[in-house]
Amino acid sequence: MNSNIAARTEKLRALMADKGLEVFTLIVDERSNSESCHYISGFRGSSAGLIITMDGATLITDGRYTTQAKSQTPFNIIIQSELPMPEYIARAVADGGYSRAGFEAKKISHATFTEYFAPVKCEWIDASGMMPTLRRTKDSHEVALIREAGRIGREAFGNVLKQAHAGMSETEFEVLLTWEIKRLGAEKGWAHDDFIVASGERSAMCHAPATSKAFADGETVTVDYGAMVGGYMSDITRNFALGHVSPKAREINDVLLRAHGEAVKALRPGVRGADVDAVARKVIADAGYGDKFVHGLGHGLGLEVHEAPRLSRTSKDVLQAGDVVTVEPGIYIEGWGGLRIEDDYLITEEGCECLTVNDNQSLIMI
Repeated sequence: MNSNIAARTEKLRALMADKGLEVFTLIVDERSNSESCHYISGFRGSSAGLIITMDGATLITDGRYTTQAKSQTPFNIIIQSELPMPEYIARAVADGGYSRAGFEAKKISHATFTEYFAPVKCEWIDASGMMPTLRRTKDSHEVALIREAGRIGREAFGNVLKQAHAGMSETEFEVLLTWEIKRLGAEKGWAHDDFIVASGERSAMCHAPATSKAFADGETVTVDYGAMVGGYMSDITRNFALGHVSPKAREINDVLLRAHGEAVKALRPGVRGADVDAVARKVIADAGYGDKFVHGLGHGLGLEVHEAPRLSRTSKDVLQAGDVVTVEPGIYIEGWGGLRIEDDYLITEEGCECLTVNDNQSLIMI
């Protein structure tokens, strides 16, 4: 892993040179922004600061993480608890005599900048785009972790589906799925979100959390879930029906299968995210459900469930080799319910590769 960190740090320094930065700073505040710290340093604690120059890299954290930091990062380590992390970072920049320092304006508050950074006599440059740029292109190690997260998620769902029945609650299904994902070797499900388990009319809500509602015969159930391996996540959505599949559910599922398949054919380097979204959207609109597809087609995936690039009508992103994206067309009808089909794809030089094995997308009857 240290070789990956060294390569990533050198790429960061190249971006620093392009911006004319002498130093780059990053702050993790109670896990906020921990993904970027993990990516560039290997450290996965909940509180940290990074100071990276052209010839050095330092991780600052507190005494809770002394042993963990030593085991996770090759960076120089400073353990301190006397100062708030933003103040420590600001003082280090001032003491270093740097004239151009990079910080992530999108990751710290205006109050924090005003109190700690602004008084330092240097030019603070917003470098918010640097870490997302680096994290967007996945290397072979990252792809392997996402693929394993997909394998575990798929196996876990299949195992729990065998236990599903009318009368089981949405929450019970979610708990069993989370437990099974961990039993099979994943760290957890998603980092910060519960799974979506929505049955019957509730499945018309795209992001419906699991509730005590019981599954009923004749209902469809949408499950949006994933697994985490090495900090990297999969993101999968499947649907099943209890007792029988209604003609309407079968029709909608068939439309989504076509939309998903046509969108996947369009995935390749150089294609705009908006254009891939348009391919799936046209299939759904031609089937008469255009106004029922109410979200973007997909998003980037990695250390976070949602990251760059985006597949949506408003996306300005252009796909490139190394992107990992979801494809998740959905149709939602208030008073009836909804369905969504989602898998994860690596953009390759030749097109794309499915990382979650998309051979079980059809509506399952139990």
